[in-house]
Amino acid sequence: MTRRAAATLILALAAAPAAARDPVLRFPVDCTLGESCFIQNYMDRDGGPGAADHTCGPLTYDGHTGTDIALHDLAALDRDVTVRAVAPGTVLRLRDGVADLGDPTPGEQDCGNGVVVDHGGGWESQYCHLKQGSIAVVPGQRVNARTVLGAIGLSGRTEFPHLHLTLREDGRPVDPFHPDDPVACADPAPRQLWQDPIAYRPGGMIGVGLSDTGFDYAAIKAGTAAIATLDPLAPVLLVWAHMFGVKEGDRVAFRLTAPDGAVLMEKTTDILRTQARRAEAAGMGRADAPWPPGIYTATARLIRNGTDIGTGTATLTVPRAP
Repeated sequence: MTRRAAATLILALAAAPAAARDPVLRFPVDCTLGESCFIQNYMDRDGGPGAADHTCGPLTYDGHTGTDIALHDLAALDRDVTVRAVAPGTVLRLRDGVADLGDPTPGEQDCGNGVVVDHGGGWESQYCHLKQGSIAVVPGQRVNARTVLGAIGLSGRTEFPHLHLTLREDGRPVDPFHPDDPVACADPAPRQLWQDPIAYRPGGMIGVGLSDTGFDYAAIKAGTAAIATLDPLAPVLLVWAHMFGVKEGDRVAFRLTAPDGAVLMEKTTDILRTQARRAEAAGMGRADAPWPPGIYTATARLIRNGTDIGTGTATLTVPRAP
């Protein structure tokens, strides 16, 4: 190699991008995105008083510094959904003992039960809202990318069960879905820090169910609203859809099908306000005769600009009347 070529190589290595030293992250929750969990909020990349995620979409809020990986309902807490480290490192500090109360008000323990892991090179990750008593590591412990840290809970400042994950470099929050600046809204495939790139979902269906009572959003959020069997003499049959990332102008299309395949109900509802989460419902009353026995099927579709961005199906059984 000539002296000139060697000098050129040294300069090239010196100019190598910082991305070469970035951590490679593994998804930290034992769940399947789009099935048993979803990303409710991304990091706020707006930089001002407004809020926008890395696609310039609304799945964030002003000043949000992390990624919220959410479970579908409160009932999922009983499954102890495992949280793992995103990369090798050392546990810096932790907190346990905060009750799983879901306190939405600001306070000294906003993160609730949490763990901070040092990955070296100025990088660290923080895991918030863990379940009380679930933390399985101690300060100073070496962890790898699959070490169990704890389980998703409802501790700290939160209104729904989720993991809030914050990644920092030298104390500055970094967006693992788009670590580079500036954010370009038209960028179809930004560089990610995830080992397996994660597709962006602009919104979708959390759950669809059937009920024999009026609309009860608290029961939907708790995971107790859906029924599997309907009394033949029940006065109403309600189809509900629980959604995330809805935008003004979206539509929700409901369909209810009888055991013989006949369509009993079709209804479309317009979404009038952009919201992080929303539930809609459509129902029908029973005729004079009992509900015919068999399996009833309900479907709900979240539609944006003419395209389905989330669908769900639910069934229940009507036994034969005595």
